[in-house]
Amino acid sequence: MQVLKTILWALLLVVLVAFSVANWEPQVTVQIWEGIVLDTKIPALVIVSFLIGFVPMWLFHRGEKWRLKRRIAALENAQKANSLNYAKANTERIRDRDGDGIPDSVDPDPDTPAEDSPLSPTNPQKEAGT
Repeated sequence: MQVLKTILWALLLVVLVAFSVANWEPQVTVQIWEGIVLDTKIPALVIVSFLIGFVPMWLFHRGEKWRLKRRIAALENAQKANSLNYAKANTERIRDRDGDGIPDSVDPDPDTPAEDSPLSPTNPQKEAGT
């Protein structure tokens, strides 16, 4: 996307330079107020007019982008804090006090130790009697 932006700006610059070269000789008289008259070249008038229209909109766009990035970051931080608070409040539900690998909320006998549990992995040395 950055390449496209660069190509577009370069193309705009080439068009502006070509326009300036083609229209450099004629001067334009611009009457600003009753007693103020400005003699200027057409390319300078076009560039100033373009900047008068472009710069405020560009500044507005950058300001909105900055504001929305801050808002998104604040919402993401609030969501992280909320999920941490939820996890802290609900740790009892996922606790496994007897260590058998089954959370206490679904364990039929949450006080059965891991070695007595029917779901505990078998130990071949224990079965062989060693």
